[in-house]
Amino acid sequence: MPGAPPASADPDRGRKEDRTVAAERMRTLLEAAAAPSGFLPFDQFMALALYAPEVGFYARRASPLGPEGDFYTSAHVHPVFGASIAAHLKAVRRTLEPGRPFRLVELGPGDGTLARSILTALGPSPEGSGPLEYVLVDRSPRRAATAFERAEPAARAAGAALTLSASVGADGPFEGAVIANEVLDAQPCRRLRWAEGRWRELGIRLVHGRPVPAEAALTRPVPPPDLPATPEEGLVFECSPGAESLVREVADHLTAGAVLLLDYGMEEDELVRGHPEGTLTALREHRTVPDPYEDPGANDLSAFVNFSRIRAAAARAGLEEVAYCSQTEALAAWGISDLIAAEAARARSSEEEVRIRLAAKSLLFGFERFRLLELAPPASARAIRGVT
Repeated sequence: MPGAPPASADPDRGRKEDRTVAAERMRTLLEAAAAPSGFLPFDQFMALALYAPEVGFYARRASPLGPEGDFYTSAHVHPVFGASIAAHLKAVRRTLEPGRPFRLVELGPGDGTLARSILTALGPSPEGSGPLEYVLVDRSPRRAATAFERAEPAARAAGAALTLSASVGADGPFEGAVIANEVLDAQPCRRLRWAEGRWRELGIRLVHGRPVPAEAALTRPVPPPDLPATPEEGLVFECSPGAESLVREVADHLTAGAVLLLDYGMEEDELVRGHPEGTLTALREHRTVPDPYEDPGANDLSAFVNFSRIRAAAARAGLEEVAYCSQTEALAAWGISDLIAAEAARARSSEEEVRIRLAAKSLLFGFERFRLLELAPPASARAIRGVT
């Protein structure tokens, strides 16, 4: 009669041990990053909590996305979301010189669901078109591999070269499009608080090895534009220099084509009026975590995109706005109604048709805080406005 399995064979015990090791490693990283006073600004805390190799939220798992993960995006609701984007990308491609390579760069491709949907909807390039490239840009090799595996069959069917890259500009200037779906909200953000006539930097201190909220004097400059004038006492203001820098990097390398930024957020005055305590949110398994500082690396951290500052950064970098509207309006302009009707017509049962229409309803009415900011180099902006 076989004996009981050794304790090390207990999967629950193994997972607990992994979490303990990860927590200890994260604590070491936070301690090393903190100032001699023990204070660590929030953007630096968020960068480690999300992206630290092996122990950050986006590095601990192959993918936190989807029903079995921690959250889902529009791309996971139904492939028609990606098909709508693809329809617009076809219009953008028509504005460029025929026969030249068309490179699609997706920032933060997650598990590859959006890439697969876009490539499937694009299909083989029309005769006379230049080569189609699809580049997945992700700082996590583990997640990049997951995205590549999911998107590769669709890329092969479309005749597209699918590659991985660590940055937008790793392969130099290019023509095509940059897509970022729910990427800006996950860029580390600074959190400032107005108190007694001055701005203070919010962050954390480690107390008995655990991060707790803290604040310190503001010692780092905040890039322009200016911070809100005459703020109310106690106002918490969030901005992401990292997200703004990402827009500048795109502007430096996209010579022709479009940039599609899809994310949830508001204009700065809306954020100041409607969210005086800030918008920081922590998620785990589709539920809000009450304490966003608890167990760093185990939770997704995000904040609403300050679109006023993103738009200002884009303008300073030389990009023009093609569109700035709700995601619903963008999908409508890109023909989602016709795509939904075609999907419903192909349904093999009434139940399948109902699921398609429920997914469409979710896409059109369940992401009310989401916006599209479409940018382009000046010549491309004029051309895109002429065909859309």
